[in-house]
Amino acid sequence: MKKTLGITLLLLAVCLVTGIANPNFIKPYNAENLIVRSSLHGILAIGAAFVIVTGGIDLSIGSVVGLIGTLLPWLLMDCGWGVVPAMAACLALSLGIGLFHGLLITRMKLQPFVVTLCGLMLYRGIARWLTHDNPKGFQNSYESLRHLAIGRVEWMQVGGYRLPVAAILITIVAIIASVFFTKTVWGRHLLAVGRNEEAARYSGIRTERLLLLAYAVCSLLAGMGGILFALDVNSVAPDKQGNFYELYAISAAVLGGCSLRGGEISIFGVVIGAVLMRVLYNSIILLDLPDQLEPVIIGLVLLLGVTADEVVKRWRTKT
Repeated sequence: MKKTLGITLLLLAVCLVTGIANPNFIKPYNAENLIVRSSLHGILAIGAAFVIVTGGIDLSIGSVVGLIGTLLPWLLMDCGWGVVPAMAACLALSLGIGLFHGLLITRMKLQPFVVTLCGLMLYRGIARWLTHDNPKGFQNSYESLRHLAIGRVEWMQVGGYRLPVAAILITIVAIIASVFFTKTVWGRHLLAVGRNEEAARYSGIRTERLLLLAYAVCSLLAGMGGILFALDVNSVAPDKQGNFYELYAISAAVLGGCSLRGGEISIFGVVIGAVLMRVLYNSIILLDLPDQLEPVIIGLVLLLGVTADEVVKRWRTKT
């Protein structure tokens, strides 16, 4: 709770400083776009949190975003598929990727780092091979479908600010995830697996099934994010789409209260972490700082999050 409060105060401080330094920060156009990007990255971060809570990690999130983001316009524009079959195929593939990861980890006893690192290279390569490195997009078609990512709820306006549809999607995902961890036995068991997998197994918990579930949810949400990111940008470059998005997702989850050791999670904190990452990026642009500082900031923020987690763990052990 304290960690979530800390990151919330940090977010408010960054917003305050940026808003004072550049009033464009709080203008409707920038604020709405910031909410959209934060929402999309928040979906990825919640997926990453499902894996991190087990003590694992998924480095393939960005490549899944790239693969699914490339596959959707390819199916619609090049193959002539309908919207429903194309969307269903993309989500099914995302789910299949997660189950594939989970099976390699639980059945073959491979390390999550190795499995998902291989996935990072594999899925990016498939996307590039499928399109021959040619960008894919929706051109001027499927405007109603793109409304999922870029749309605004016109009747929900406050002072000229409109609610982005993406904000509604992240709210739904966050509520479902929060209910899962706080109100269901599977959520409590997943936390138990993260705290001590061996003890959870001896307690009769089906740990392998829960690990499968965690990696499946992570990849499914990455696929959902891939669809939304593609609809948002309209033109997808298979070699670039989703690059380093796994770092945003992991950083947001760790900053939001997820321990890399497993067993701890705060969905609200994860969402706040995702917002903070995007606000920092937006601040770099508005304050005319070199954009090369973005990876520096991501690295520092993740390092601080991991360090804070370790300090808290040692303090709890001593007390």
